[in-house]
Amino acid sequence: MPATRFVERLNEQIAYEFAASQQYIAVAVYYDAETLPRLAAFFYTQALEERNHAMMMVQYLLDADADVTVPGVKAPETTFADIVAPVALSLEQEKRVSDQIAALVGVAREEGDFQSEQFMQWFLKEQVEEVASMSDLLKVVERSADTPMHIEDYLVREHPGNAGDSDPTAPGAAGGAL
Repeated sequence: MPATRFVERLNEQIAYEFAASQQYIAVAVYYDAETLPRLAAFFYTQALEERNHAMMMVQYLLDADADVTVPGVKAPETTFADIVAPVALSLEQEKRVSDQIAALVGVAREEGDFQSEQFMQWFLKEQVEEVASMSDLLKVVERSADTPMHIEDYLVREHPGNAGDSDPTAPGAAGGAL
C-alpha cells in the first residue's frame, strides 16, 4: 500500500487534474465562440488528456487498495482579454502542474514508497512535453495575435488531429480508454 502522505497528496492532485480539464474546456469554448476551430479542438483534446491523467491516478489508488477522493473543483476562468490570454493561462497551469508532480515524486521518495515514485515517472515525462508544447503555442499566438488564421494553420501543421494517439507506456486509467 502506498504511503499515507503520498495517498493524501495524490488525491489532491486528482482535484488539480480535474480542475485543469475544466479550465481547458472553458478555453476551448472561448475559442469555439471566436470561430477558431483548431484552437478549440486543441484545447478540447487537452481537456480529455487532463481528465485521463486524473483517472490514471484514480486507477493507481484503486489498484493499491488506497482511499480515493473524487473532488469538486472551483469554476474555471471563462472570460479572457484577448486570444493570447487563454494560452498564457494554460502555460502557467502546466508549469504549476509540473511543480505539483515533482513534489509528489519527492513525497514518494521521502516516504520510501518506491512503487508510487515509479508510477509518477510517466507524469514527469508527460509534463516536460506539455510545457514545451504550450510554450511553443504561446509564442505562435503572441506573434500571430493580429492574424489568428496563422495560428490555425500552425495547429493544422504541427498538431494534425492526434487525439486518438495513445502512449503505450501510460498508466491505465480508471474506466478504461474512455
